[in-house]
Amino acid sequence: MRISARADYAVRALLELAVRQDDGAPVKAEVIATAQVIPYKFLEGILADLRRGGLVVSRRGGSGGYVLARSADAITVADVIRTVDGPIVSVRGERPTQLTYTGPAEPLLPLWVAVRANVRRILEGVTLADIAANALPEPVRKLAAEPAAWENP
Repeated sequence: MRISARADYAVRALLELAVRQDDGAPVKAEVIATAQVIPYKFLEGILADLRRGGLVVSRRGGSGGYVLARSADAITVADVIRTVDGPIVSVRGERPTQLTYTGPAEPLLPLWVAVRANVRRILEGVTLADIAANALPEPVRKLAAEPAAWENP
């Protein structure tokens, strides 16, 4: 699985909103771009996708900007990735459950389904609030602490 720059930037942008949501004031795209070192024009497109996907609300005007559409503990990393990139795990652009294999390749189907299930389990189990509070769920912290998690592929 590859996390696109678009997905990485989207999560980072929403984290900026999450940590700033206490005061309720909208955050300008320029502020997000500067704080997270995200190219502004690229961020504009991402924020438009996040707005269409119902994850942010935009407000116009001099005091306008962006706010989370719902609380940070109700937005998972999976929600963000799906909004900007589509399905979390696909094989040749298709969901693993839509594939068929024959002969010696038949075991690939349950392998791809298992990969998808595990990636979804992790990404659906982590919210923006978890990350913003540096409180990743224990299973995620445990996986990240395994020596193999840091080795080069």
